[in-house]
Amino acid sequence: MNILAIESSCDETAVAVVRDGRTVLSDCIASQVETHKIYGGVVPEIASRKHIEAIYGLADEALAQAGITRNEVDAVAVTYAPGLIGAVLVGVNFAKGAACRLGVPLIPVHHIRGHIAANYLAYPDLEPPFLCLVVSGGHTMIVDVKGYTEMEILGGTRDDAAGECFDKVARVLGMPYPGGAALDRAARTGDDRKYPLPDSKVDGSPLDLSFSGLKTAAINLIHKLDQKGEMLDVPSLCAGFSRAVSDALVPRTMLALEQTGRRTLAVAGGVAANSRIRAELEREAARRGVRLCMPPLSLCGDNGAMIGSQAYYEYLAGHTADQTLNAYATKSILGEQI
Repeated sequence: MNILAIESSCDETAVAVVRDGRTVLSDCIASQVETHKIYGGVVPEIASRKHIEAIYGLADEALAQAGITRNEVDAVAVTYAPGLIGAVLVGVNFAKGAACRLGVPLIPVHHIRGHIAANYLAYPDLEPPFLCLVVSGGHTMIVDVKGYTEMEILGGTRDDAAGECFDKVARVLGMPYPGGAALDRAARTGDDRKYPLPDSKVDGSPLDLSFSGLKTAAINLIHKLDQKGEMLDVPSLCAGFSRAVSDALVPRTMLALEQTGRRTLAVAGGVAANSRIRAELEREAARRGVRLCMPPLSLCGDNGAMIGSQAYYEYLAGHTADQTLNAYATKSILGEQI
């Protein structure tokens, strides 16, 4: 089954062709990083316009790279939630038109389910059940993946996502967009104990997280030293911040493994590219004898292939949509199926 998959939830226009949920025939991405860099973050209206400019040509490119014609497309899949509403609408409307013109099923895919499915592409033998730590720019959660379309959220952030905090602290430090990657590079030469930062806990919910206090503490420290005219050791602050985020994520993930008895841990989302978090997860998983699946960096960020992978299993479960499909800025990974 050849699925043409579209992803446009933020600032990457992505179109891929995926066969039977596991084989990537093509994966084309038009990045908007250079466009948004001068603003220090994504400007939603500009992102939407850039998606419109890129998506048609990108779809033709994806088909050409896959070596198939339009008549060989068996279904069209698209991210329908969550994301920047204007950006998501571009992808949804394109997908609806393509599915209608080609006379094939339309498959809506939740963006976070797509990130989890990136692991199926990186590890062809991976099958549910397994535990997944989702860490992206807008989401942080621990998910028990009981089946390809059956999931349970065991814990998550009560406020800011880990990726959002990385980007905002990096922006205050004057680092180029995307900030999370720049902060990670700087952290590698710093002393992670130089600047003490808080570790928050949520009473009565040992698997939940909170990052807003950590973000505020780091930003206040930066401003305080600047106001006092004292030199900030940027690499050490970055290292300490990375350690604090990792110290929040990794122990809770390990606790979730113990509570569920799962022996496989997957990681998903853009923050999964963070070197400190990856290293700590590798160490703890090895210590417990747990299989760890972490996609390559190319599959950690937004891409169309992950949407095509999850779409295959959504289709097998009967989760298709008609021309009334809408886009949603926010929607739970467990939300009502369309």
